[in-house]
Amino acid sequence: MPALVENCFVVREPAWHGIGKVLENAPTAEVAIQEAGLDWNVEAKPVFIQNNEGATLPVPNYFANTRDIDNKVLGVVTNRYTIVQNRDAFQFVDSLLEEGLTYESAGSLEGGKNIWLLGKMPKDKILDDDLEPYVCFNNRHDGQGSIRVCMTPVRVVCNNTLNLALNTAKRSWSTRHIGDMQSKLQEARYTLGMISEYTEALKQEAEVLADMKLSDESVESILDILYPVKEDDSDLKKSRAEKLKSDVFACMIAPDILKYRGTAFGAMMAITDYADHSTPIRTTENYKETRWSQIIIGHPLVDAMFKQIKAMQAATV
Repeated sequence: MPALVENCFVVREPAWHGIGKVLENAPTAEVAIQEAGLDWNVEAKPVFIQNNEGATLPVPNYFANTRDIDNKVLGVVTNRYTIVQNRDAFQFVDSLLEEGLTYESAGSLEGGKNIWLLGKMPKDKILDDDLEPYVCFNNRHDGQGSIRVCMTPVRVVCNNTLNLALNTAKRSWSTRHIGDMQSKLQEARYTLGMISEYTEALKQEAEVLADMKLSDESVESILDILYPVKEDDSDLKKSRAEKLKSDVFACMIAPDILKYRGTAFGAMMAITDYADHSTPIRTTENYKETRWSQIIIGHPLVDAMFKQIKAMQAATV
């Protein structure tokens, strides 16, 4: 079992290394929280230190977030930190059930410090392909991150994400664990109500990209910008850059992407396919979990490619 993953469930297909319970059908919230191993609460307990004389003294304004089932310390936070329980997160996602959301995956990372819920919305269309919009709720109990909600559309035919950073529509929302959390969750619900707005903007952007001609030479020039190689660089760095280019171009002729060859949309699908599915040149024990996190919040390589393509587009106007 990977070091970061503690518990999880998935519907139909196992996640990452095949860990977690595989369910045949989308569960209810009550079943989901149990199958994901998230049916526990976080408790804030005082923090103490021992001085040089051996006396135990409380640390003012600091608390240890602990898990009630085993008293495990998840993190140390200040008195300004507001706890959002796992059940509160499920109640938040439940607000989308009337819109057709089904639970697709949920679980915890890093020994319970980081929890996620992934829901799937009804299918839509982008160009001529099926599109499945996913909504991810991510929460940390260790004080090291924000509550984050984001949308992750997936092009079904190739299982590639379409996390494009559009200027015309918002796809993510986050807030710190400070202040009135109920009002902030209301704000998040409003943001999630913009799912259809983002989907429509994504469809329009896809049509623009599909109509934009982009030669192999132009794609290679973009990759040269993203992964520059100097004359005096090591042979290893040069070979890695060449392999990345080769892998991206191999993705461009994949059957589900080939019909968009020579367009900006084809180039975006190729770089997304590479980011989503290819094994990185340098791997770590937890690289699949890291990639999953990047896919959910937006992969930097995909963002960089999209930025370069939009710059090329602007230069021709």
